[in-house]
Amino acid sequence: MANEKKQPTSQAQASSRSDIGGAEFATFAYEDELDRKTMRWAFVIAIIAHAIFFVVKLRPIMAEATEAKKQKVYVVQQVRFKPPPPKQQQEIPKPKSKKMPIPDPTPDEPEPIRLAEEDQPELDLPDTDIIFGVPDAPPAPEPEGPIRVGGDVVPPVKITAPSPQYTEIARKARIQGVVIVEAIIDKQGTVTNVKILKGLPMGLDQAAADAVKKWKFKPATLNGKPVAVIYNLTVNFRLQ
Repeated sequence: MANEKKQPTSQAQASSRSDIGGAEFATFAYEDELDRKTMRWAFVIAIIAHAIFFVVKLRPIMAEATEAKKQKVYVVQQVRFKPPPPKQQQEIPKPKSKKMPIPDPTPDEPEPIRLAEEDQPELDLPDTDIIFGVPDAPPAPEPEGPIRVGGDVVPPVKITAPSPQYTEIARKARIQGVVIVEAIIDKQGTVTNVKILKGLPMGLDQAAADAVKKWKFKPATLNGKPVAVIYNLTVNFRLQ
């Protein structure tokens, strides 16, 4: 009884094992078929890619070869230059010689050589005396209005120059320095039209202008004549 019970169990196990083996073989066959399809597609894609690559690469080469065939061949001919014609020598005309009378080789008295009448120049001089020379230039016109000192203008000379008055506020502040003014010195040597170019604070520039107006000059001259000039004057402020 025990042997009879064990025999069906071994048959079931054998059948189950055969079923498992068949499933594994079917799976293996399916996977193998998939691998073959994948390889076919990869091979086809590789062939198409190589074909496209060759077409892309070969097309420019074929185009260049076609253009090279179409290019024209130019033949450069050597240019021959003709030598310049020889320069004709220009004939320089010879000066005409004048015939001079030949004196007698054996005269009793030597005869002077005289020019022909046609060779003697004729001078037509007037009876009046002619004085050659360069005429004197006209005097320079007198300038209108004041001019700057320079060139032929002799600058004015100071005759009297009263000192400027210190303002009280500037004295207390101990301010010192220089005031530069521009003024017109007329033909009489009087100072007019005073203009401050460089001043000092606390009323010193006005004090300098008031002092300059009292100065007296020997006027400037141009060609010995007095002229009005524009002149810069300097006023010093120093505390003792």
